[in-house]
Amino acid sequence: MLSVLCGIATAFCWGTCDFIGGTSSRRAGAFAMTLATIASGLAMLIPVALMVRETPVTAPGWALNMLAGAFDALGILLLYRSMTLGRLSLAAPLSALTAAALPVVAGMILQGIPDRKVIVGLALALASVWLLCREESEGPAEPLRAIHIWLPLLSGSCLGMFLILMHSASGGAVIWPMVAVRCGGVLVLLMFLAAGKQGGGEWGALPWRLVALNAFLDVAGNGFYILAGQSGRMDVAAVLSSLFPGATVFLAWLILKERVSRVQLGGVATALAAIALLT
Repeated sequence: MLSVLCGIATAFCWGTCDFIGGTSSRRAGAFAMTLATIASGLAMLIPVALMVRETPVTAPGWALNMLAGAFDALGILLLYRSMTLGRLSLAAPLSALTAAALPVVAGMILQGIPDRKVIVGLALALASVWLLCREESEGPAEPLRAIHIWLPLLSGSCLGMFLILMHSASGGAVIWPMVAVRCGGVLVLLMFLAAGKQGGGEWGALPWRLVALNAFLDVAGNGFYILAGQSGRMDVAAVLSSLFPGATVFLAWLILKERVSRVQLGGVATALAAIALLT
């Protein structure tokens, strides 16, 4: 039960992060907002890690967590890139579904096949991730090209590897693994910036209060995800955490008055059914 509650809390935190980051990126740029959020989270975590007496992460664990952070940052950048190609209605759900499916496969290999009720719950949760990310396209869609498929798949694979590695490398710790994850993410983003692969963005336009809130929620989401994996199965924790688009859709409806499509409402209902089975 604790694993399910922590997984749901992760989804809420990450979904709120996506909402804040998406709305704030319209002025400052997605890259600047992403780098500022990850770096601010790192600045928050270091004093906490130094004050809290926690089992130190081993050198291999530190390296794996940094690799997880690199996969996370790369997955986000690839997702943003795929969304600029005119197939948002395909890029978001395909990436999210891939990211959720990989930990399910890994969990079944590493932890064995769960009972039938859990399998049905996982299947419903994966279906709800797809439905929640679907958006009704307006106007004629761009002809489907190969890049519309492999780029979201690559993005989702990176995000799925982030979920797998973060669970596997955290051990019994929580704070220090999150520090290592952010070190890896900041390092990759700075490498992209130095190589000129991303524009610096409008740093002066960054809403720093929202950046701080976004960083806190991102840190909290990662912490809840680690706790969910430590108290239960990795596949259940990862799939429940991947329901974060539901929180984003809800906040967009509540604050921005955006219309929720019937498909997304079906995703909410499917997610609730999945949660009921997994509990």
